[in-house]
Amino acid sequence: MSAMLEVKDLVVSYGKIKAVKGISFTVDEGEVVTLIGTNGAGKTTTLRTISGLMRPSGGSIRFQGKRIDNAPAHGIVGLGIAHSPEGRRIFPRLSVEQNLRLGAFARRDREIDKDLNAAYELFPILGERHQQPAGTFSGGEQQMLAMGRAMMSRPKLLMLDEPSMGLSPIMMKRIMSTVTTLQQQGTTILLVEQNAQAALQRADHGYVLEVGKIVLKGSGKDLLASDSVRKAYLGED
Repeated sequence: MSAMLEVKDLVVSYGKIKAVKGISFTVDEGEVVTLIGTNGAGKTTTLRTISGLMRPSGGSIRFQGKRIDNAPAHGIVGLGIAHSPEGRRIFPRLSVEQNLRLGAFARRDREIDKDLNAAYELFPILGERHQQPAGTFSGGEQQMLAMGRAMMSRPKLLMLDEPSMGLSPIMMKRIMSTVTTLQQQGTTILLVEQNAQAALQRADHGYVLEVGKIVLKGSGKDLLASDSVRKAYLGED
């Protein structure tokens, strides 16, 4: 069985600088796969390229067997890939409900209200304050909104970029717990996360990036037990 997402020999450049230097990885249906690494490793660039916000200068990206590396961003959403970006990027002056409905902009079916209710079930605070301007929410609440908005497109693959960034430990646990819940509900997830321990605890497979290259890969469990990962990313001697 072929992978849901197959990234092969991907190269992405900013002018003459190569940010991603020929990386390859796969994401199978139903998995949580995480990319970990320090700032500047190429993690966010990889997600932005998969979602069509950047163009690769080499390699290929296939989603369910179809090449998507030259597809427009809106077309990639239509195929079933949603991207919850670093920094959340919610619309602060719009209400919570308006933000969520924007996540369904590419849909033409009649079940948007059903999925709106599902988002409120997943994150009750969004339902309780659905008419409130999104900019009045805390960082953790905005992250819930960003994830809920991404889910409104009914993605087969959900890409999360630094969902726990800037959050309190309690809110971080809630967000990461939601990653597990979404996987249990059938969503495949590609997770970029600086909290390596939280990411690897939930990941079926992980890839360690350093300066645009994959330097280590394995199951989440194996990477958690790796001495080099523990020293470099978990703060352990």
